[in-house]
Amino acid sequence: MSDLRVGVVGVGVMGADHAERVARKTSGARLVAVSDADQGRAEALAARLTEGLGGEPGSTARHSGGTAYGDNVRVVEDPLELIAADDIDAVILASPGSVHAEQLFACLDHGKPVLCEKPLTMDAASSLRVVEAEHKLGRPLIQVGFMRRFDPEYAALKQLLDSGDLGRTLLLHNVHRNKTAAPSFRSEMIVRDSMVHEVDVARWLFGAEITRITVHTPKPTSLVADGVRDPQLAVFELANGAIADVEVFVNFQVGYEVRCEAVAERGSATIGLGAGVFTRAGEHWGGAMPADFRIRFEQAYDIEVQRWADATRRGEIDGPGAWDGYAAAAVCEAGLESLRTGTPVDVALADRGKVLG
Repeated sequence: MSDLRVGVVGVGVMGADHAERVARKTSGARLVAVSDADQGRAEALAARLTEGLGGEPGSTARHSGGTAYGDNVRVVEDPLELIAADDIDAVILASPGSVHAEQLFACLDHGKPVLCEKPLTMDAASSLRVVEAEHKLGRPLIQVGFMRRFDPEYAALKQLLDSGDLGRTLLLHNVHRNKTAAPSFRSEMIVRDSMVHEVDVARWLFGAEITRITVHTPKPTSLVADGVRDPQLAVFELANGAIADVEVFVNFQVGYEVRCEAVAERGSATIGLGAGVFTRAGEHWGGAMPADFRIRFEQAYDIEVQRWADATRRGEIDGPGAWDGYAAAAVCEAGLESLRTGTPVDVALADRGKVLG
């Protein structure tokens, strides 16, 4: 089977990480092209990766479809042109969420499998249109980048809960803390770009939809700009009667910390207690804390992209699909309303059976 020829749209922090992952780590896949609104950033990445892959650094050629660096990675200025290119088999979207809808519809129009970083789109209505458009094609093409499903600790927790050894799962407690966030990272982004991961985790671990969300905001930390409500505490109510909560604190100052505890009828299980060796000595206890999400979830990202590439070559997807992205968008939309009003908000979710037949 020939290699999967991949194009990456958006090469900021996450996109550049994925581009390097495809180029250097993912078997059966080859990075062909990148595109970014910042042309200089795309060109620098393409040149660096081409050199690392044995191409000729600084050797560029203009031709239809972009600027090629050696015989390897080329830069395409227009992301829609990259998506349509004949030598691109599949696409990774790591562009800003505001352009995801247009780019996802382009992938569907050209029959290109796509791994889309969250959010699927910026609102539930456009996410639902994406779900409906994919369904009309008769085959799944969209996988959403909820990488925690691929993290070995989360996968082990899911397996344990599904086994029934602890009885029925009753509650889920989550902690999601970043060391710092950019000053431009506003209160709404905490819901849409950070909390969205716990939205997917809760739906996945419980196997049920979230029906109501309440977002609470204490007096914010003094280390954020005026008007930013950080931290936030959200409570999810699920269709099966379970409850999940999540504390999101994106200016924690200490490091990147993600924990999850499932409480069941006959016990509990916790993941994310520390990276590396956890010690107790000299009246101190603890372990290492990663600086950011790329370190904590590096293995999850590696597994996610490898399994996406393998499944795409088989004509399948192997992970959260368009419906999962839509459901998360619907919950976050309700979460934003709860953030604004301070009251519980019901999640308006389409009937899955009617949408997907």
